Amino acid sequence: MSETRVLDASEGGFATTRFEALLNWAKKYSLFQYPFVTACCGMEFMSMAGPRFDMARFGAEAPRFSPRQADLLWVVGTISQRQAPALKRIYEQMADPKWTLAFGTCASCGGFYDNYTTLAGIDKVVPCDVYVPGCPPRPEAVLDGLLLLQDKIQRGDRTPAVVKPRTDPVPRARELVSAERLRLGPRATDPRK
Repeated sequence: MSETRVLDASEGGFATTRFEALLNWAKKYSLFQYPFVTACCGMEFMSMAGPRFDMARFGAEAPRFSPRQADLLWVVGTISQRQAPALKRIYEQMADPKWTLAFGTCASCGGFYDNYTTLAGIDKVVPCDVYVPGCPPRPEAVLDGLLLLQDKIQRGDRTPAVVKPRTDPVPRARELVSAERLRLGPRATDPRK
């Protein structure tokens, strides 16, 4: 039978864990980021390092501008076809284990650029672990993406994940439409009245 007990400061003791779990915990809180910033999402990325949305509290503060010293590749903004080989080279130069986060709609799927010069998502060139949608994504969504990535690292999960909205907009929209119908009365069902 296993027993869990909290020790006082005066008592001696030890803790047991699996080595892999301890390693994943250490990786989770020591992410060294390589920012690959190419477009307007860069402004939101800069606000992430500011005091209001402090990334340092999640262990992902220190940017490394050498891929050999980084393990988290932030792809921020639009990637053109000409930038794709450079992005792939940077990813290949990173040491294992390495993770990738697509910041914004343009990095995730090409955004509103539907032309031959824009890469339709970074997953065409490098594997992506977390997609953060938005144009630009809110800093809260990016923090949710970072926390999602940390959970994936803790579990050892390498499948792609997408940051979900904090609330589902469909029930709220239905609620607003029904409230408006109640407010308008019979005119809400027939616009000719």
